[in-house]
Order: sequence, then structure tokens, then C-alpha cells
Amino acid sequence: MKTQTDEFEMLPMLARGKHRNPRKGACFMELASFLAGERWSDSPPCTHPLLAHLARLVNDLTDDTDRPQLAPLIPSVIGLRSTDPRWDHELTLLAASRALPVAAESHQRALAVGILTCERLLAVYEGRPEGTLTARSREAFEQVPLVEQWARAFIARTGVSGSRHPGAAVLECATLGIASACVADPATRLRELLVDAITLCEELAGRRAEAQAPPLEPADWIEVCRPAAV
Repeated sequence: MKTQTDEFEMLPMLARGKHRNPRKGACFMELASFLAGERWSDSPPCTHPLLAHLARLVNDLTDDTDRPQLAPLIPSVIGLRSTDPRWDHELTLLAASRALPVAAESHQRALAVGILTCERLLAVYEGRPEGTLTARSREAFEQVPLVEQWARAFIARTGVSGSRHPGAAVLECATLGIASACVADPATRLRELLVDAITLCEELAGRRAEAQAPPLEPADWIEVCRPAAV
């Protein structure tokens, strides 16, 4: 029987954007779909949609030099999926709180509103008083208190409306905020965000924590990023 691996001689090179087939290259999630034995797609069912969205964003916002270092993470997202709404809340809060202290003001306000919105949803889910914050959000707001004040005033003035979860939009704002921030090595920050998001999902899924991975070496990922034969 012919398999996907029969169609090309090497795994495709990680690249930005969506690709029609492996010979054109692959983004993070397209390669995950291949490794999972699923139909070629950047939104495979093997991974939670919001985690997959974050992986695509990190892939596209990382430059060509640093992107290969994402490759060892690809197998980790396979099988991480759930219909539990807590995953959406937690992933959104992780990304927003990580970006809030370093992002430009133009991104901070949107991130702050996103944090307060998801905290409200998570509070209902957990049965805790409305207006309370998780430790992660509280720590982020302590670094930019004026932004929190603005966001609370904005929500009080405009109200909370809409039925769609803000996760996808908040993740886009968060990753772009980190990528464009005036900080050292934003690519490392993006990769660490994805690593922590994967770890978070593993914990939510009840997976046993694995031993800490050894330091990343070029030899660990160079083969998986070699260009496919034309």
C-alpha cells in the first residue's frame, strides 16, 4: 500500500504559511498532520484547535534561522485535544499574560481586555467570585497596572458582549506583540510560549510529566528540516 512517505524522499522543510503538499514545504502543524498519519492539513484533528493556532502563529512569526528549533516540539502536540472549555481559557490566559508586560501599548490594551474576559469565563467555570484573577494574570497586571485600570474601565463602559471565545484573536495579538517587542531574542520567547502551552495542555490532559528534555542541539532537528527532493 502506498503511504505518504512514498510520495517524497525526505521530510519537508519548515516554512511560513500554508502549503498544498509536502514538496512545497510544511508549517509546524502540517508536519504534525503528516507525523500523525492524518490528511495533510495545517488544522489536523489530532491537536486542540487553539493550541494548533498558537503553533502556526509561532511558526510564521519565527524567522528562517530560528524556525528549525521548533521541529523537536512537533510530536508533542499530537494527541493533545479536548472539548473541555477550560483549555481555551487557560491557553488564552497563558499567551496574553506572557505578552502583556513586553508588548507595545497598542497591543497591551487588547491583551488586558482579553485577560479580563477570559478570567470572567474561567471564574464561572471554576465557581469562584467574579472579578478575581488567577496568579498568572495578577502577576502580569502588577507589571502594567495602568493598563489593567484602562481595561476595567473599558469593559465597564462598553459591557461584555458576543458569544465567540476571544482566544484566537488574543493569541494573534500576543504572539505579534512578543515578536515585535523591544526585547532580546523574541524568537526564544515565542518558542518558550509554545513549550509552556504544550506543557499546560499535557497537564490539563492528565499526562504524566516527562523528564526534562536535554539541551537542544542542531543535530536534533537538522534532518527533519532538510528540504524535500523536487
